[in-house]
Amino acid sequence: MERYAHYTDSTRFILPLLDVAIIFGAFHLAGFLVWHSWDFTGYAPFLFIIFALLWWTLSRQYANIFRLDRLITYAEKLGYLLRTFLMHALLLLGTALLLDVQQLPLKELLLVYGLAVPGVVLGRFVLAFCYRAYQRHFAEPHSRYVIVGASESGQRLYHFLAAHDPAGTQFKGFFADEPVAPALRPLVRGSVAEVKDYCLRTPVDEIYFALPFDHHQLIRELSDFAINNFLSFRIVPDYPGTIRQDVSVYHYDHLPILTVRREPLAIWTNRLLKRSFDVAFSGLVIGLLFPLLMPVLALAIKLDSRGPVFFKQLRPGRRNRLFPCYKLRTMHTGHGQTELQARKGDPRVTRVGYYLRKYNLDELPQFFNVLLGHMSVVGPRPNMLSQLEEYSKRINTYQWRHAVTPGITGYAQVNGCRGETRAPNAMEKRVEYDLKYLENWSFVLDLKIIGQTVVNMVRGEENAY
Repeated sequence: MERYAHYTDSTRFILPLLDVAIIFGAFHLAGFLVWHSWDFTGYAPFLFIIFALLWWTLSRQYANIFRLDRLITYAEKLGYLLRTFLMHALLLLGTALLLDVQQLPLKELLLVYGLAVPGVVLGRFVLAFCYRAYQRHFAEPHSRYVIVGASESGQRLYHFLAAHDPAGTQFKGFFADEPVAPALRPLVRGSVAEVKDYCLRTPVDEIYFALPFDHHQLIRELSDFAINNFLSFRIVPDYPGTIRQDVSVYHYDHLPILTVRREPLAIWTNRLLKRSFDVAFSGLVIGLLFPLLMPVLALAIKLDSRGPVFFKQLRPGRRNRLFPCYKLRTMHTGHGQTELQARKGDPRVTRVGYYLRKYNLDELPQFFNVLLGHMSVVGPRPNMLSQLEEYSKRINTYQWRHAVTPGITGYAQVNGCRGETRAPNAMEKRVEYDLKYLENWSFVLDLKIIGQTVVNMVRGEENAY
């Protein structure tokens, strides 16, 4: 039995036809609202064909067109559809602009999108709801399965299928030699050696193998057994058990690539999105805030103490490349201790400098660093050279935080890790947050960090010395 065969039969035709029918209706309704006529003539049929063909192509690749079951949630469906419609609009309108199409009915086309997007989303949701209701109340489970090995990967598979596809799958039990948690013991049906006898006595469709890859002989035996008894044999990669480290899987086309550390920003599209936001956001800050704030802050700094308005210091950036980090001067000049970290009640800090640090205003010039590509709006904070030398020797994961561009604000900072690092494990905690950020980066996470940073600026940072 092919586990995913039911995704590619009826739904292969139903979903595309439903989408095209909804888009056809959107074109008719948009034409009536704009021209007060139901006639489908002129450029409308040609534009509809281009629109529908482009949607058909993109939706097959990016909108998960064959999935109706609970393995994909409604929120995920909505995300896929909105992302695909955005790509559709950018390609269609971008191509029209590049080709200088003069007769493009922009008003009508935007109205088509306004009608087609909610129509397609509603159609997909209604169809998925009906399919799931049928599966829940009338259909038999299409997969009765056992899991060989109660590894972390096997447990995650069990919990995922139990949560997302309880009607379509029926779990028969774990077969494991290793000790399992008390909560899993009622689910264990026997040892690994007993799985074949169990499958012969009990109706089973699939065997999932969730043990490390070094069980070569066992994999071969179970694979032959499954073939001879018309069962599906599937391997759930237990990479942590094999490599003894957490790993992530990326796909280059259809080729799976393993990495021992999850790196969302290793994907060029994520880097492009982050860089585009950095340029746009820093440009807005420099264009809107600087003309109002900088003259006031510069005057306050000059009146408070002698010395320049700005302070420049070399800091290690991405891959430890040094760059000039710009700040507003917050300390008296001539103290000769630029590599010494500020501490509470530091006599080097000026009166104005205290408030600049408390409300993070001293870091405003770093938006120029962002525009120059030295920094990002969000990322691990760039430490001093002395800290780089010291902590690289003490913390073996310290260098990992320099795998990405440093930021004006960061995940560690909004979680209270700022100020002095002389306390035991203070820097270790910062590095821990920085690595969590690297491994769990998302555009939404960046927006959350920026929002929390603004809140902290208004409140004032207690640990900012």
